[in-house]
Amino acid sequence: MTEPVLVEVERSGLVESVHRGSLVITAPDGSVIHEVGGVTSPVFPRSSTKPLQGVGMLRAGLDHDGADLALACGSHSGEAGHVERVAAMLAAAGLDESALACPPAYPLHEPTMHAATEPLRVTMNCSGKHAGMLATCVAAGWPTDGYEQSGHPLQKALADTVVELTGEPIATTGVDGCGAPLFAYSLTGLARAFGRLVRASAGSEELRVADAMRAHPWLVAGTDREDTALMGAVPGLLSKIGAEGVLAFALADGTAVALKMSDGAKRGCAPLAVAVLAYLGVDVSDLEALANPPVLGGGRPVGRLRVSWSAP
Repeated sequence: MTEPVLVEVERSGLVESVHRGSLVITAPDGSVIHEVGGVTSPVFPRSSTKPLQGVGMLRAGLDHDGADLALACGSHSGEAGHVERVAAMLAAAGLDESALACPPAYPLHEPTMHAATEPLRVTMNCSGKHAGMLATCVAAGWPTDGYEQSGHPLQKALADTVVELTGEPIATTGVDGCGAPLFAYSLTGLARAFGRLVRASAGSEELRVADAMRAHPWLVAGTDREDTALMGAVPGLLSKIGAEGVLAFALADGTAVALKMSDGAKRGCAPLAVAVLAYLGVDVSDLEALANPPVLGGGRPVGRLRVSWSAP
């Protein structure tokens, strides 16, 4: 299948590039409202899976809520507040940075990155998830060594949770950029899972994750990041971006969206997300910067990204 063009990149009046992709919108009951592209074929949702993994951690014994849970479900920018809280999460579990299996990396936040002297495991954007995984192992009495391996009891428990929340089997298991297992399933399954999280009953692990992320969007992402802006501007929205052009979000009523750019480029995700939110009747007046990012030439705007997705 050739996916449709969802976003065009215009420079000086000429369409310079296009981003093809797939998009699905599901109703609160999980039925499909709209779909374009290959929304039933398995993809790697990358970090968009983290909220689902967060539910699995809670079910396995993790006792985090609020800020720590948001960070465990996030892809932080490596800013000081992120790093300090990851270190505190590890210390509370009786561990330190050496226990992290994620690779060393520089912070995503550019000013913080420029000030860094070396890449560290704790500044890697997935270190919050890994700290949460380690804390889960400690709580469950599982070994922390090899916690990132697919055969570890933790990863088996997280896989079971993903299957339950998406309502479909895992098509294949790969290795994410952070070294942890990566589960392949469809965009439709991803959207349905996000809808389930926001509509879950009070006190459930699903709603605990959704509430933590929505209450602490900066810890989910960071300064000038898409998830931070989306959740900060739209009350009740749950949002999580993933690498390779993936983004999933759900409105407070359980209407959910999952999208992926075929070329893996993330620059079209936010404009498309804002367009879908507007179609769903959401006030997007505070999301102008995400909706219309400029194309620069010589340091000044000479073009724009234009959403070409046709609303149903």
